[in-house]
Order: sequence, then C-alpha cells, then structure tokens
Amino acid sequence: MNLRDLRYLIAVADLRSFVQASEHCHISQPTLSTQIKKLEDRLGVQIFERNNKRVLATEVGEHIIATARRILKEVDHIQELAETARDPLAGNLRIGAFPTLSTYIFPALVPLIKQALPRIRLILVEEKTEELVRQLKNGQIDMALLAMPVGDDFLQTQALFDDEFLLAVAADHPLAKADKIRQQDLSGQQLLLLDEGHCLRGQALQVCQINGAEEQQDVRATGLETLRQMVRAGTGITFMPRIAVREHDAGIRYIPFQTPVPSRNIGLAWRKTSARGHLIAEIGRLIMRAARQIAA
Repeated sequence: MNLRDLRYLIAVADLRSFVQASEHCHISQPTLSTQIKKLEDRLGVQIFERNNKRVLATEVGEHIIATARRILKEVDHIQELAETARDPLAGNLRIGAFPTLSTYIFPALVPLIKQALPRIRLILVEEKTEELVRQLKNGQIDMALLAMPVGDDFLQTQALFDDEFLLAVAADHPLAKADKIRQQDLSGQQLLLLDEGHCLRGQALQVCQINGAEEQQDVRATGLETLRQMVRAGTGITFMPRIAVREHDAGIRYIPFQTPVPSRNIGLAWRKTSARGHLIAEIGRLIMRAARQIAA
C-alpha cells in the first residue's frame, strides 16, 4: 500500500466513477481499476460496489476511505511544515470566502497579495459558509473569510472589520427621500432576501424579526447583483452590505441606518494546527487594508 493508491482510492470515492477518477488522476481507467483491485485483494475486503451505473463504497470501505483521508491530510501537513520552514511566505495559498463577500473583496485583495507576497501562488475559492468550514477542516483550503462568530473548536479566528448594512431602495420609493433610516422604520416593510444557505440571509432575517419587517416570500435571489437589479426594477427593497455598495448607482438609493447600525463582522478563520501563522497574520493585515480601500 502506498500514498498513490490512497489518492486513487479517494478520487474514486469522491467522484463515484472510475472513469472520472482516472481522468482526475491522469492515468488510464484500466490502470486505476487494477490498482484498486490490488488494494482490495491485499486487504482481503471489498472497498467498492461496482455496476454499470455507479460506484458505492461498502461499509468497511467507508471506514478505509475515512482513514485514507486522515493519512493524506497528515502527509500534506508534513509537506506544509517543510515548505513553511524553507520559506514561510512562499508556496500555494488557498483562500476561501462566501459569495456576498468574495465578489467585492477579492478584486481589491489579490493585487495587494501579489505585491506584498510575490512568491505566493494564490488560489481563490468561493463557496457558502458551511462548505468553506468543511473545506477548512478537511485541509482543502488554508483560510477563509467568514462572518463572525464561528463556533468550531477545530478553527482559530480573528475578527478583521465590520461591514455595515445600508437599505437599498429604488430611486422613486417612498423611503428614498430619507437621509438616514431607523431600524424600526422597517416595520411592515417587505424585504427581498437571498436564497437559503447565504449567511447574509440569516443576518437580515434577524433584523427583520426584531423590527417587524417581513420577507417578500414570492421572490428570492441567488446573489447580491440579482438583488440589486430587482431593487432597481422596483420589485422591492433590501439590505446591501457597505462593501457591495456602488457610488452613483443609477436608479438606486443606499440609505444608511441610524445607530444601532446593522452590520456583519468579517473575520479570518484557519485550522489551529496550521503551521502558517506568520503568513496568516500578514494576510489578515492585507485583508483589512483591502477593506479600507473599498470603503474609501
């Protein structure tokens, strides 16, 4: 048994296809099948159930695959320790962020990282919060920008900046004349919100519930840009985080809230076992710098 066979094993488990796994591993399908069969023969158990339509792990196979993941994760950790010791500010860096943040922070952050850390090869990942946490814990990404707090003992976090919400309304909406708005002014209003799974949806719902506002039930959006177009079309009103606000956005008024201002706290999360503490600290500083540039 070797590390290559374990990687083949996980590829088949993830893709549930010997054909796709062979393409992923850059080997022929017969070679991959032969290696998996040799592994099964060596262990004396069947790891996968095979038919013409799908590949499923057996019960014992699930345990073997889980163990293989842990082994490869530790191997990657050894490699990471060695690379970090050689040059703490070089190598691959995989940063994740959720969609209502990544679209706006990444374009400002990438040039700063390239300038300050030229030996870093940057890999950006955009996923919803739940998936980012999963990838962090599995070692698929190195760090992630998340809405605080993050309740996970496996992760360490650092709060970076607050991103306040503004009320986005069409230019001809009755509320568009206000210079500022109070949260209680939302009472009885129906707000456009994002689809399930977006952390911004949960934050907006909290404000709605406290102040007697309601979600517009017949319409939900998959992203902030869709919400922006819906507001411009007069479909409804919504919360827009400051980082996503555009100056001189035709047809839309962004109205700031009076104190207390609803907001989300953005922070950086990483594994407590990470060996890249110095690099993480530097990335945190660059993220805060990028946020200040956007707000300026």
